[in-house]
Amino acid sequence: MLVSGTVVADSETVVEDGAVVTADGKIAFVGAASAAREAYPDHERRRVDIVAPGLVGGHVHSVQSLGRGIADDVPLLEWLEDHVLPMEAALDAESTRVAAALGYLECLESGVTTVVDHLTVDHASEAFEAAGEVGIRGLLGKVLMDRDAPEGLLEPADAALEESERLIERYHGAFDDRLRYAVTPRFALSCSETLLRGARALADEHPGVRIHTHASENRDEVAEVTARTGMRNVEWLDEVGLTGPDVTLAHCVWTEDAEREILAETNTCVTHCPSANMKLASGVAPVPDYLDRGITVALGNDGPPCNNTLDAFTEMRQAALLQSVDRLDATALSAPTVFEMATRNGARAAGFDDIGALRPGFRADLVGLTTEVSRATPIHDPISHLVYGAHGDDVEFTMVDGDVVYADGEHRTVDAAAIRRRARELATQFQPE
Repeated sequence: MLVSGTVVADSETVVEDGAVVTADGKIAFVGAASAAREAYPDHERRRVDIVAPGLVGGHVHSVQSLGRGIADDVPLLEWLEDHVLPMEAALDAESTRVAAALGYLECLESGVTTVVDHLTVDHASEAFEAAGEVGIRGLLGKVLMDRDAPEGLLEPADAALEESERLIERYHGAFDDRLRYAVTPRFALSCSETLLRGARALADEHPGVRIHTHASENRDEVAEVTARTGMRNVEWLDEVGLTGPDVTLAHCVWTEDAEREILAETNTCVTHCPSANMKLASGVAPVPDYLDRGITVALGNDGPPCNNTLDAFTEMRQAALLQSVDRLDATALSAPTVFEMATRNGARAAGFDDIGALRPGFRADLVGLTTEVSRATPIHDPISHLVYGAHGDDVEFTMVDGDVVYADGEHRTVDAAAIRRRARELATQFQPE
């Protein structure tokens, strides 16, 4: 396919009258539209206003989609223990699959082509199957919890790791390598030392398998980890092996200088979730400091119950504005930097080296947006518009691996209306009192 329009190839490169050509699942050409039409005269063509790399949701909880709005206006640990974990414990195979599919539909509709997805303890295979069917790219993992978890989510460390290994063998590299696996402890408080060290050992046994967990989201969480271990949260995770270039830590709001040095020295990835951190009053992550230290910082929406949307364009805007107001510095986090977080940095956090930019040889993950709305008139800087002005519903088509999976309001791979209808039916059991 030859897709023409204003091409935002990456955070530094814009081709005003440009085109992207895809072939065999890869990007074959990026440059002037005239040159593309001459070189590829027989390619199917599509014209859009802006062509951009698919965004990466660097930390999401697709299976929480049925709980959107069930726990508004409560602090993190209450939100988690009294609302979200009981909801996850109540999910059966069907509701897990429908919830995951619903989350992936929303992502694709909003220009997200890749997710780093923190699932739940049971029925993880249903989410993998949903992702494969819907057509999204993802790094997914079954959640591990062997302590301080509600009935239905607690399982012995050995059983949790054995099930994870079975899922690795079945799904790591599945669906033409669109899906990969991350060993996924929930967070330090819900995992024994045995389970955390076992997670590292399991990842080490399987090339390309990553680790994905939460860390230092909330001050109470950090205080409890310190009380139990005598260490700060990131120090403890480093002690048990859960840092390194194959690790993605969500949040990292409350870290001290020594912890930030660990993150930098070990090349650990961090995913910033500004909307969730604001909604749960968790705090403001020190993103500029992380970036100054050379730490890879991706961008994520977190889950629908603590954000209410998986629109990554909204998240880019929130990330930029939050740092400006927190630091009283309008230059704290620029639009190009935020766009890099949502694309190339997200690719690194997901473990896919060849996504997050429009470059020849990269996988053909791209989105097309309309600017035929008053909100997009005028556009002086396309990157600034994508970060500050665009919405997910501006997305007209979404391509993953060269396949158009969403276009003109319709999903090409599944019956989206049926999924939404079934999701509404299943969600009635989770309505807040």
